[in-house]
Amino acid sequence: MNTHRHGLSIGIERNTDNFFVTLKAVGKLTHDDYELITPILDSALAQVQQAKVKVIIDGTQMEGWEPRAAWDDFKLGLKHGKEFEKIAIYGNKNWQEIAAKLGSWFVSGEVKYFEDYTAALQWLEC
Repeated sequence: MNTHRHGLSIGIERNTDNFFVTLKAVGKLTHDDYELITPILDSALAQVQQAKVKVIIDGTQMEGWEPRAAWDDFKLGLKHGKEFEKIAIYGNKNWQEIAAKLGSWFVSGEVKYFEDYTAALQWLEC
């Protein structure tokens, strides 16, 4: 049997006044993946009072999106874009760097692509 792992996992942590959201994308993301993760992310971000959110996305195991999932991702960015101070996208594919540049148009904070996880974390902590 050939199975295809896919989905999003989320982590939330605080470091002094910084609020970090960690996302890990695996496989080709689907609309169902976003149906599961969106309420969790909405709830987590609703708890943040005055802090701006810093996000690191690990896309090293991501293969892309189904069309409807890409639309879900876009809507999520529009909905929460003003809450993000910095978004670091850690990846290993050319299209991810392009996606980071496009994504920066839809959020108020900075978006930057990294191929080194430590460098991504250091940038977020500045």
